[in-house]
Amino acid sequence: MSYSFKGRVRYSEIGEDGCLTLPGIQNYYQDCCTFQSENIGQGMEALEERQRAWVLSSWQIVVNRYPGLGETVVASTAPYGFKGFLGMRNFTLKTEDGELLSYANSIWTNIDTETGLPARLTDEDTRGYELDEKLEMDYAPRKIALPEGMEAQEPFAIQKHHLDTHHHVNNCQYIRMGADYLPEGFEIRQMRAEYKKQALLGDVFYPAVKLEAGKVTVALSAENGEPYAIVEFMSA
Repeated sequence: MSYSFKGRVRYSEIGEDGCLTLPGIQNYYQDCCTFQSENIGQGMEALEERQRAWVLSSWQIVVNRYPGLGETVVASTAPYGFKGFLGMRNFTLKTEDGELLSYANSIWTNIDTETGLPARLTDEDTRGYELDEKLEMDYAPRKIALPEGMEAQEPFAIQKHHLDTHHHVNNCQYIRMGADYLPEGFEIRQMRAEYKKQALLGDVFYPAVKLEAGKVTVALSAENGEPYAIVEFMSA
């Protein structure tokens, strides 16, 4: 069963074009699944007591249209599967009239916060979640292949404002960082992200970027080349 909440695009959520940004859409999606978990008794406090956390493994977000300042939007989400230590979840963002603005697929990993390792799901972990039908969309692979010829960029350190309640870099921050390397006028129609390693305060990212026709791939890696996250933007 899906869960929904209504919002209105605020000035703090728009970009230079006056429309909701991709990270803004992503935040609506993250808030939506967080609200659902809180409502069914699987919120932050319950997870902390069980020493568990849901960590995002991958995103695929498709955007048909970016809503403008003041538009009312309805964010919805529903899990459609649990397997091993993974949970799969779809999202949509619509207008009040039902126009489909954006839709998404996501894969989450259930983590034991004491060990930092994936934990096989139990009935307690999935209690209260009602599975829905899988959204009809063109599902991309979870893993993103790095293209050849990526160009190294200036390294930078993780700051306090990049962190979330788990004390590591919030998954939306990786998308913001990656978007900084997009060429002027590049309009994102699809974004894929693969999260490989949690980044902490003081870690240093060594970005590498590959620009192709209609596609930009950004790897945010450690000095040894091991990626923390890979982000792929497509304009069509």
